[in-house]
Amino acid sequence: MMNKLTIKTCMMSVLLASVLMTSGCASTFEPWVKPYERDNLADPIMAMNRNPVSFSYTMHAFQAREGARGAEGGAGGGCGCN
Repeated sequence: MMNKLTIKTCMMSVLLASVLMTSGCASTFEPWVKPYERDNLADPIMAMNRNPVSFSYTMHAFQAREGARGAEGGAGGGCGCN
């Protein structure tokens, strides 16, 4: 049988855990990138690829090899033909 102290300790720990879990929904963190710092991220030197034409060809070859298209986030439309 559990005594009253053990039950009280369990109830308090459950209450504490629920308070900690529900308090995570309210975000008080500031954004990592400030609005005045976003121009640094838009700089072409921050691009993952130095040559967009070469990168486009590489992605076309990758898509043909993998048998999948459009997973890299490129915009498209129309009939879907090359």
